[in-house]
Amino acid sequence: MATNKLIVDERQTDLGNFMVGRLLPFRKKRQVGPFTFIDHMGPAKMGNGKYIDVDQHPHIGLSTLTYLFEGEIEHRDSIGNTQIISPGDVGFMTSGSGVTHTERTPAAKRNKQEFLMHGYQIWVALPKDKEEMPPQFDFYPSRDIPNWTSGSLKLKLIAGNAFGKSAPLQGYSPLFMVDISASQPTTLNLRGQLEGEVAFVIVKGSITDQEHRITAGQMLISKTDDQCEICLAADTQILLFGGLPLAEERFLSWNFVSHSKERLQQATEDWKNKKFPQVPFDNTYIPLPSYKK
Repeated sequence: MATNKLIVDERQTDLGNFMVGRLLPFRKKRQVGPFTFIDHMGPAKMGNGKYIDVDQHPHIGLSTLTYLFEGEIEHRDSIGNTQIISPGDVGFMTSGSGVTHTERTPAAKRNKQEFLMHGYQIWVALPKDKEEMPPQFDFYPSRDIPNWTSGSLKLKLIAGNAFGKSAPLQGYSPLFMVDISASQPTTLNLRGQLEGEVAFVIVKGSITDQEHRITAGQMLISKTDDQCEICLAADTQILLFGGLPLAEERFLSWNFVSHSKERLQQATEDWKNKKFPQVPFDNTYIPLPSYKK
């Protein structure tokens, strides 16, 4: 394999009622473009008392991008937004200087019927000059997101610019995220179609890069776009994402992202001392995790 590519295996974490697979950050590659964190949620059967209930927790210095294939999540935040995110929709919360939010199964789904929950939650680091911007929440319903077919491929431009198209969600630095499905074996050539670092998350099926086969639950990272030509097997779905790297290194601490370790420490103290804004009518609180030294 070319030295500018990496294969990442999903690392599973048991959250009680839910399994989460973490793909980014990875030991050898902390970011892909401005993307700094990717969690794969499910697929998992929910219902009959098993629901998503992520209590109030904080963020700084990043935008969270929620994209679902199955199920629903109700987002509520300290800015006052309440939004149900359904399959194909995009929820994009920019934390900036500080925000808190909750993520729960909506009330309408809390019955005896089982349903499938499957999707991704992604963090996009903010440029240095946007890290302390006022928090905001943007919602993009599936019907407003560009989608098209090309041969046996179906493509949906979730964010940024790629393949000569622009998504309503542009973010705060040059990036792209595309949902691609292949009904038949297909070669995808990305030369001239996008700009920056590139990664492929295999949702289902498999892709082939030279002699290597990468399957569901894995991620292929390429540091440049000029050698990106991959073969998708029939009935394969991938998320293609990346963009231009940010100028400064980013550090992560729990739910916080910043170019400054001192700012991360301040956010930690602020959460510990309950100085963050609160989600209206919600008194829940996720304490800081205890890390082994």
